[in-house]
Amino acid sequence: HLDYLEAGADIIITASYQATIQGFEAKGFSREESETLLKKSVEIALEARDIYYERCNKNSCDGLGDGRILKIRPILVAASVGSYGAYLADGSEYSGDYGDAMTIEALKEFHGRRVQVLAEAGPDLIAFETVPNKIEAQAYVELLQEEDIKIPAWFSFNSKDGINVVSGDSLLECASIAESCKQVVAVGINCTPPRFIHELILAIKKVTTKPIIIYPNSGERYDADQKEWVENTGVSDEDFVSYVSKWCEIGASLVGGCCRTTPDTIRAIYRTLSPRSPDPPMQ
Repeated sequence: HLDYLEAGADIIITASYQATIQGFEAKGFSREESETLLKKSVEIALEARDIYYERCNKNSCDGLGDGRILKIRPILVAASVGSYGAYLADGSEYSGDYGDAMTIEALKEFHGRRVQVLAEAGPDLIAFETVPNKIEAQAYVELLQEEDIKIPAWFSFNSKDGINVVSGDSLLECASIAESCKQVVAVGINCTPPRFIHELILAIKKVTTKPIIIYPNSGERYDADQKEWVENTGVSDEDFVSYVSKWCEIGASLVGGCCRTTPDTIRAIYRTLSPRSPDPPMQ
């Protein structure tokens, strides 16, 4: 987390994407231990922000010679909620194929306590990430409303064709579900190859008035059978960042990186965007 803050990130995302109560319990942890681990993911990110601010206060300049950015600014902690497919650990968050038996009610039951625990741990936001299908987006909306979650959320979907979400469901329908929920303060795309982002932003703009959040992966392909990313199938940081200004020009309000991007990627984005706006959005 500190590496990303020192690269210029304004929002850090907790390492809870694949952490679930059900997953921990399957490994032998108790319910209480499982919930404690979820809370710990938020506590670690909050601690990193505190340490970062301490470092900024010790250094009066905005950056150091080694490229670190030490600048007092609003920093948000987003608690990550990965999809049901991420829990399955079979790559199905990249297909959205949960089978005909999966229902909205079952997804709400799966995610419900996890979302409560993360929200109660004190993050600024909840990030519902890599949402692969319409049914899970609807489940999240109903959870936010029924559980009266007080902190704002964002929904980010993923696509493998630049048109629909990965399940084949309409991106317009999925983004409209997010648009309908007052607790959702941003909607966008994550873990999707950069080459698809331009058209996806234009599509989302048709159905949402909310800020658009964009954090693609490096463009590398994920091999679900081997459970690893296929190296050298993506783009360089330089190529990645070359897209960024255009994404902002056509409507992106928040930009970052997902799988296989690094603090160097974020640093390059920061340098590209810092002349545009000294203050991050969503303060």
